[in-house]
Amino acid sequence: MQEVSCAHCGTYFIPDPRQKNPRYCGKEACQRARKAAWQREKLRRDRDYRANQKQCQQDWCKANPGYWKKYRNAHPEQAERNRMLQQIRNRKRRLPAGGGQKCSLEGQAVKMDASMIAKMDALKSPGRSGRTSFFGQYWLVPVIAKMDALKVNIYEIMASCP
Repeated sequence: MQEVSCAHCGTYFIPDPRQKNPRYCGKEACQRARKAAWQREKLRRDRDYRANQKQCQQDWCKANPGYWKKYRNAHPEQAERNRMLQQIRNRKRRLPAGGGQKCSLEGQAVKMDASMIAKMDALKSPGRSGRTSFFGQYWLVPVIAKMDALKVNIYEIMASCP
C-alpha cells in the first residue's frame, strides 16, 4: 500500500488497509488532533450533538460546584488570558457587520476583522521582489479563542527551476 502524509504531523505512514480514507497516523498527538477535528465538524453540523454536549457540560458543572473558581485561583495567568480574550470576543460581537472599530489587546489597538482569526493558509508569500524567511517553529494562536492552538514547523523548500 502507498504511504500517506499525516494531516497533523506531516510524517509519512503506511495506512491500515481496513481504513477507507486514512489521513492521520497512529501517534497519540495526531489521534487527538483527528478527534478534535471530528468534534469541531460534528458540533458545527449536528444540532442534536451540539445540544447533547451542552447538556452534558451543564450536568458536569452541577456535579462539580466550585471547580472553576478553584481552577481560576490556582491558575491566575490562564484566568487573566481568558478575561482578555473574552473582552475581545464581546467587543467583536457588538461590532456591526464589516465594522472597522478597534479594541485593545494588552494596550495595543487591534482591528477586529477576519485577518485576526488564525487560518490554515494565512501566511502570504513576500513575492518575487523580496525574499523573507519564515521557517522555524511557531504557535498559531488565534486572537479569538478556538478549541485548540496549533504548533507548526515551517521548513524552507528549495525549488529547482529549469
